Amino acid sequence: MALEPALNQRLSDLVTNHQVLLFMKGTRHFPQCGFSATVTQILDGLVPEYKTVNVLTDPEIRQGIKEFSNWPTIPQLYVNGQFVGGCDIVREMYLAGELQTLLGVAEDLKAPSITVSPAAARAFQEAAGDGPPLFRIEATPRFEYSLSVDEAKPGDFQVDAGHQITVLVDRDTAKRTDGLVIDYSSEGSGGFKLKNPNEPPRVRELSPQDLQQMRTAQAGKFKLIDVRTEGERETAKIDDSVLMTADEKTTLMELPKDTPLVFYCHHGQRSRAAAESFLSAGFGQVYNLSGGIDAWSQVIDSSVPRY
Repeated sequence: MALEPALNQRLSDLVTNHQVLLFMKGTRHFPQCGFSATVTQILDGLVPEYKTVNVLTDPEIRQGIKEFSNWPTIPQLYVNGQFVGGCDIVREMYLAGELQTLLGVAEDLKAPSITVSPAAARAFQEAAGDGPPLFRIEATPRFEYSLSVDEAKPGDFQVDAGHQITVLVDRDTAKRTDGLVIDYSSEGSGGFKLKNPNEPPRVRELSPQDLQQMRTAQAGKFKLIDVRTEGERETAKIDDSVLMTADEKTTLMELPKDTPLVFYCHHGQRSRAAAESFLSAGFGQVYNLSGGIDAWSQVIDSSVPRY
């Protein structure tokens, strides 16, 4: 169906009058869908100014732009009057360096320094089998990680991480992984362990096995804190823990901010909320026992009653 002439002219004027134009859900500073947020994050890192049109406030444009571009989804990016694409295309072009060329910008971006431990190198080599030892690491803006065996793609950095291991890093991940150290442990819950100096402090989930290992290796060097009620504690508790009363919370808050704190409750929800409050207060090593004391009883110490 052809656009009404007035709407067609309105969209043509928008496209031709702005060098970089993004039709999106929400605004640059308050995107209202994940795809729009992804494109604005990319553009924010490349150009200081660009025009956005919030299609949620104008149903006529929301439908009309799909017909105008012959593209069924939002967001939609235009550069120099030409339609570029939606979220997936924009991200692919950005990772390959093509979007930067289109926008006429040069990124001050270099390959990050990444190191793998001997244990991690052995685990990588076992995963690769007879194939080439190329491993991709991806880090989201929330510092959520994924590791996989992969092939190099346009725009990737190929980082020599030591021990004959090459790590593939796309341009987005490169910004967040300089100084990353990858280790591997077969103890406790096992798996790869990542230490990233760029990562902001956050509450870290601790398995019952990891807590048991921590109690053995770091006895007396951390605080184990029970955030349940007194009645629950009378029913079951983990040895060497303290109940977080109002007075105890005041005492804990006065500890050095680098003191490791481990919180637990019945199943892990209340303790995570408590842990978040201490993280907000400036503590940098804050842990939450996954599954709470119930998981501890099932996995580590069956003498602790379940309720």
